[in-house]
Parts: sequence; C-alpha cells; structure tokens
Amino acid sequence: MAVTPIAYRYNGRPRWVWLVLVTMLLVLLCVLLATLHSVTAVAPLVDVGYAKYQGKQNNAITQWLGIRYAAKPLGKLRFAAPQDPAKMADTQPALQHGPACLSTSTSIESGTSEDCLFLDVHAPSKAKAGDKLPVYLFIQGGGFNANANANINGSGLIRASGMNVIVVNFNYRVGIWGFLASKEIAANGSINNGLKDQRKVMEWVQRHISQFGGDPNHVTLGGVSAGAGSVALHLTAYGGRNDNLFHATAAESQAFPPLRTVAESQYMYDNLVGRAGCNSTTARSKDTLACLRGMDTAALQNVNTKDPFPSRTRAPIWPYGPVLDNDMVRDYTYSAFDKGAFLKLPAVYGDVTNEGTFFAPKEAKTVDEMNRFVMDQFSRMSPNQVNQLAKLYPKAEQFPDTAAYWRSTANMFGELRYNCPGIYTSSAYARHNVTSSWNYHWDVLTEANAKSGYGVTHVSESPSIFADDKTANAIQGYWQSFIRSYDPNAHRNSDTPEWESWGKSGYERIHFQANGSTMETVPASQKQRCAYVSSIGLSLRQ
Repeated sequence: MAVTPIAYRYNGRPRWVWLVLVTMLLVLLCVLLATLHSVTAVAPLVDVGYAKYQGKQNNAITQWLGIRYAAKPLGKLRFAAPQDPAKMADTQPALQHGPACLSTSTSIESGTSEDCLFLDVHAPSKAKAGDKLPVYLFIQGGGFNANANANINGSGLIRASGMNVIVVNFNYRVGIWGFLASKEIAANGSINNGLKDQRKVMEWVQRHISQFGGDPNHVTLGGVSAGAGSVALHLTAYGGRNDNLFHATAAESQAFPPLRTVAESQYMYDNLVGRAGCNSTTARSKDTLACLRGMDTAALQNVNTKDPFPSRTRAPIWPYGPVLDNDMVRDYTYSAFDKGAFLKLPAVYGDVTNEGTFFAPKEAKTVDEMNRFVMDQFSRMSPNQVNQLAKLYPKAEQFPDTAAYWRSTANMFGELRYNCPGIYTSSAYARHNVTSSWNYHWDVLTEANAKSGYGVTHVSESPSIFADDKTANAIQGYWQSFIRSYDPNAHRNSDTPEWESWGKSGYERIHFQANGSTMETVPASQKQRCAYVSSIGLSLRQ
C-alpha cells in the first residue's frame, strides 16, 4: 500500500485536500464581499417611510419615477396647501413619470391630471445611503400656468459629473389649481399653493434624499423660466427667512411676473365662479368655494379660460401666477432684492439672446400694436411708460412671414420679463456683498432660427445643461461643477475658460456661443435699456 510522505500531510490529511478547502473559502469570501457591497449600494427598492418604491437601473443610473410627495390635491384639498401623502402598504412601482399638472386650458391634455404631485429621483447606481452626494433640485417652467418641462431626465448631468450628483425634478400645481386667489380661499384654503408644492418637495428632500445617497445639507435649487422665477421667490420667501432647505441656486432664463394682491385677484375667482355656475341661487352655491371643490375635474377644467386684466381688452399669455399674500410672498421681487431681503447664497443667473420671440405676436404691424400687447401682459403699465419703452425698442430687423414690429415687440417683452430681471438680480448680489455670484449669456444660434428670426430662443440653454452626451458640453461642465462645489470652475471641463464672477463693478458674464465661450461685459446699450426697465419694475408689480 502506498504511503503519502509526511511532507504532504497536515493533521493527517493530504495537502491537496487543504488546498481545495482554502480555495473554496476564498471563493466564498469573495462572494460575501460582493454581496456586502451590493447591499450597501442603494437598491432599486427604497423605503421612504410612507411607502416603498421600486425603481429601475439603466446604464449605471437608477431612476425612481413618479414618487408621490404629497396627498392627492382633490376634494377638500383642492385650493389647499399640500399635505403629507397617505401610507401605502404595497410596494409602489416607480417605473414611469407621474402625470403633469393641469394647465390653463379648457381641456385635460394627455398626460395631465389634477392628481399630479409626483417627483422623480435620478442617482448613480453605485450611490450608497450615507454617501452624501450633492443634490440638484430642479423646478420646471411653464409661466406658472403649465408644467412645460415635465419629465426631465437627469442622467446626462449625472454622467457629466462623473457620477457625483443626484437630480430631483417634480410637478407642481399651476393656473387656477395652484394660484387661484380670493378672500374665500384665503379664509378656507391656501394661497400660492404652487409655490407651497415646491416647498413641500424641498422638505421631502430634507427628510428622504439620504436614503438615495444624497446630502440634504448640499442642495442646489435650480429652475428654468417660471421655475427660475420660483427660485427667486424662494430666496425671498417669508422675508428672506433661511429654513436651510437649499444652499445654492441656479436660475435659467428667470421670469419676473407681475404679482397681484389677494384683493386684486378677486375678479379672477369671481369670474370662475360665474362660469362654473357656482353663483346661482341653489343651496349648494351659498358657499362658492365648496361649490368649486365639489365639481368634477373635467367640468371645472372646461371653464378654465383666460380673463383680461382689468382695464385691458385681451387676455395675457399667463393670467395666473404668484400672489402677494403677506406671508410666504411679502414683497415684490424687485423690491425684495433691492432691500437685501433674500438669502445670500452662491448663485447663477442668466438668459438667452432672444427671450421674447416665442411669445410676441407675429402680426404686430405698428408701434401701437406692440404697445397694446405689452400692456396686456403688464396691467399696471402706464401709457407714458410704454411710450418710453417704444423709444428704447425701435423697429428691428425684418424677417419672412412676420409683421414690421414683431421683433421689436419680442425684444421689449423678453427684456421686461426675463433678461433685465436677471441682470438686476446679479447686480443686487454685488450691492449686498455676495461675491459667489455668476451670470451667463446663452447665444448659440442655429441656422434655421437665424433665417426665421426666432434667434436664440427662450430656455434654449436648458437642453444643453441636461444633455446626455458622452462628452459634457461647456455649460453642462460648469453646471455640474456648481452643483458639486458651489463654484462653476472647480470641476469645469479642462478646455473651457474660467467663468469669472459678476464682480464688484458688475456686468461681467460668460458668453456661450457655438464656437466657444468667453467672458464679456454686458453691452452699454443693454445696460441702458435694463436700467429703465428695472426702474419701472416695482410700479409694474414685478
């Protein structure tokens, strides 16, 4: 019988047996370590306390779409502040976007619903609870009368950051559903519910974003158009009170709409009550607010038409909007920034070259028609003011299939609502000694828009910020850097120039063009126009 030499035995067993056992243990250890890593990374199933949401992974990014952040705003919660969502026992699929909120329209458009208070979370799949990744909380636009940028995909911005940020976007109530105001609603409901929906999402982020790997103490609040205007209103909310809900801001094509008081908004409520038949002599209509709340969504939407402002003949583009309620919104936006009643946080503001071309009527043939359109949008504008504006915006370049004063009207309206408010706000930061403030001018012109006259259109910078390209473009590189560090330069693309701050002397901004980016000083002609526009901003109730 063969005998195994003593050198090949250990504790009575052949050496090869021990080698097999050690190999098996190493394999098991590797599996265990991999398992431990996988359970520490954020799983697609996340528990937010009131519900468990099952997301989906795609190309190293996990998305949770259609998370309910507030209770259904129906019945008694119509025209009321958002409430916490009810608890849900079953796991909720978070695989598709929630419906957008109803717009100012007489129909219920596809993909919209009164039950619309949903948000999306986009995160790197490698993120772990406790990672404390910077968060970008984005407010879509739509003139406070629509959800115009619903279903933003944050994946491109996440990839541009090197998988180092989390993006949250959401829907909020607009039009009558979010901004109807009257003495009845003030007494038995809530004013500015669209803004309060936004605030509710900020609170949701503070409570829950750490479960997704985000840092509730590193939140950049961003927005586009009315969303950027909302950013300004949150900076000035409650007199500039700091509730530590966000820590920096980034505003694209910021809108400064005229603000009305509750009393000045009463006619809109009364007209809606009349169209809805809630002012009849029936017992049900003794309480007009209860009548409106009791109506079927489709029936109320069917009478959701636009009214002209008092003393005006044509309805404005956006009839509803934030209201001066002496609580959340205590002052006009121009006034609040002038007084310094805003949060002094790192900030980006900016605009595009031709903010007004989408909105101005192409049939504006004369100065009078231009003036009437602008006065229809700003009910407090006086004849003297509009005549002075007409001198600053003379007949402009002509384009096919448009009337003589289309571009002049677009230039005037664009600077009134978008360009000049951004320039003024950046200057206010400098006056109040906020040095971490940057401004941009997006001037990337396509050949088709150059020929048509539309130019560099409203919010055209936003697709580049969220682009899902393999190589981040210039503005996306600056944007993700700002989200990560509150500085657009710290992690910018290596082939882009330093984006200098607005500066103590002011009026320094980065100029984005198709062939590159450079710093520029706001042209003297625009400074002159905006000086007048900003000087009348308070009288226009902006």
